Amino acid sequence: MNTNKNLLSGEFHKKRIRILLRVSSDQQLESDGDLTVQRQLIMEYVKSHSDWILDSKEYFEGSNSGYKNSVADREILREAYHDAENHEYDILVVYKDDRIGRRMWEIGSYIMSLKNLGVDVYTVKDGCISPGNDDIMGQMMLALRYGNAQKSSADTGMRVKDTAKKLVQSGKFMGGKAPYGYNLEHSGEISKHGRALKHLVISPERSDVVKHIYELSLNMEYGSTKIAKTLNTDERYKNLAPNDVWKSGTITSILTNPIYAGYTAYNRRESLSGRHRNLDSSEWILSDKPNPDLVIIDEDTWKRVQKKRELRSNKYTKSLKNQDVTVLKRNDGMLSLVDVLYCGYCGCKMVNGSKYNYWTIKGTGERRTSKIAIYKCQNAWQGVPHDKTKQYRADVIEPIVYEALAEYISKLQENENIYEQITANNNVEKKRKEQDLETAKKELEKIRRDIHIMEEHIPEAMTGEYALSLEKLNRLIDKKTEQEKEQMSVVQEKETILQNTTITAKDWEDIRHQIPTWKEMFLHADTATKRVLVNKLIERIDITRERLVVRFKISLDEFLPQSRISNNEVVQE
Repeated sequence: MNTNKNLLSGEFHKKRIRILLRVSSDQQLESDGDLTVQRQLIMEYVKSHSDWILDSKEYFEGSNSGYKNSVADREILREAYHDAENHEYDILVVYKDDRIGRRMWEIGSYIMSLKNLGVDVYTVKDGCISPGNDDIMGQMMLALRYGNAQKSSADTGMRVKDTAKKLVQSGKFMGGKAPYGYNLEHSGEISKHGRALKHLVISPERSDVVKHIYELSLNMEYGSTKIAKTLNTDERYKNLAPNDVWKSGTITSILTNPIYAGYTAYNRRESLSGRHRNLDSSEWILSDKPNPDLVIIDEDTWKRVQKKRELRSNKYTKSLKNQDVTVLKRNDGMLSLVDVLYCGYCGCKMVNGSKYNYWTIKGTGERRTSKIAIYKCQNAWQGVPHDKTKQYRADVIEPIVYEALAEYISKLQENENIYEQITANNNVEKKRKEQDLETAKKELEKIRRDIHIMEEHIPEAMTGEYALSLEKLNRLIDKKTEQEKEQMSVVQEKETILQNTTITAKDWEDIRHQIPTWKEMFLHADTATKRVLVNKLIERIDITRERLVVRFKISLDEFLPQSRISNNEVVQE
């Protein structure tokens, strides 16, 4: 390793060191995964180098897989890279190479990118793992290193899945959040890693709700949305809703989960590129026989519900009016405002959808249908009480937004020095959102610390030596775990908002270049292009039947006219 030296003074300048700590699970069971052990070993390694000086900033990544998550999805690696661009440190030290990640091509490329910025990566186990730019053999060894790490994770994943299948077939619950109608309680058993094991126990009150849901589906032949609406309008059932409100997705999950008939299941859905999809029941792995302690719905009733749901689905999709018709309009893909449009009544994001009109040509008997693109409120369509309008035609509201955008851009174009004002406003907004994100992250870490502290007291609660009973402590942990999930969503949302805040000089020049043909471009552009342009300038749109409020990312009210009423009698701001 070369140490910087001032040739005039003869003084040596120590290398600035930052450390990266990562744990892939909340339990931190393995010795090399424990945060305290990692930090201690790295500190000792840094102190063994007299020409190194430890920087005050430390990178920490908690409960985040280095195999499943890409570099682009790992904020801490992006932050370390950004700091390297600013030349804030010279060496990044980790305990083992797999603490950086386990993806063959991505992690090797990331390490070489740091190298190009003047930052070497060291591990306590192997020393410097950053090859030189002209060291082809070293780069090949780097790729091999992370190729082995990726294969090891893949092999481990396969072993875990195979083990899970065997355990499920024997009737074991594989952990995770308890399905509605059950509680997770400590079984009194301790794993070989020292964890207190849990098992499912039927919740008497909530199991009655499950029975009512199955009754509505089987005897009343209600669909999931109608069941959700029914429960939400009944004070008793409304108060027992998960997350305060019943939604059609929750109802569907309850009606299709074999756990209520006593059968534990595995492989009911899969994740591909971060997206989940439900698998057909033929692909499920089920326990060989039902567990009588878990039965809420008898097996015959459960099967009859599945059959009736299937018949209702076929009746809709295969009805005569949906056969042999000519579709006159199509709505492929996402609509252009879908990222920024929100329901003005409940605040829920609108999603793309379609509505159909059917008719028959009298002279020929030909059946036709028109497919009309709509934006619909997710809450309303999932059965959440919603008294007002729940959907809007795209061909009605999009022209209003496009007109507002064109007017807005033309006003910006009139002022030659507007970019300085944009930059100033943007910087203020960015700092505010950075503070919001930091506050959200601190709250998440606090919740995780609380969970860790409570879990440490489980053995005492089991023996009666703790102030709280095991049951009460368990309820508190479950509540905190739910808070953790909610706070993680808050952090992710604020990260996305922050990423979309900055408008660079290049963005502005691109926009200015496109201004002369703005309306023409919207007239002929495809949906993907429109979405990009909309997202560049619009932060949020709130819509009700009476008004459409557009909030632009660049706050320049002094350059814009007062809010006005359009021909559609919708307020534009």
